[in-house]
Amino acid sequence: MENVNLTPKDIVNKNFKPKMRGYDPTEVDEFLDAVIQDYEVFTSEIQKLQADNEKLRSRVDELTKQVSVGGNSQTARPQTNMTNMDVLKRLSNLERHVFGAQLNDNGDQGNRF
Repeated sequence: MENVNLTPKDIVNKNFKPKMRGYDPTEVDEFLDAVIQDYEVFTSEIQKLQADNEKLRSRVDELTKQVSVGGNSQTARPQTNMTNMDVLKRLSNLERHVFGAQLNDNGDQGNRF
């Protein structure tokens, strides 16, 4: 807000010199009251946005530090040296274990009858 020329107080305290055939002072005052209300809304909104902006900047700084240190442990994936071949072997062993047990159970039942 460095380039702002007027504050709400400046507008309220402004006095115009009356001249013959000048503007209606009541109309000017009503208009300036509306301008003051807008200024107050804009000022509060700017302050809110500046506070939000500061929070976001501090959060960015915090996350940047976490990334430079080694990352957030919640988002980091564990490193494994397992290859696709290892996964296929484990899957094959599991299938043999599960389905082999079922085949043995079915085979035993068939022999009972």
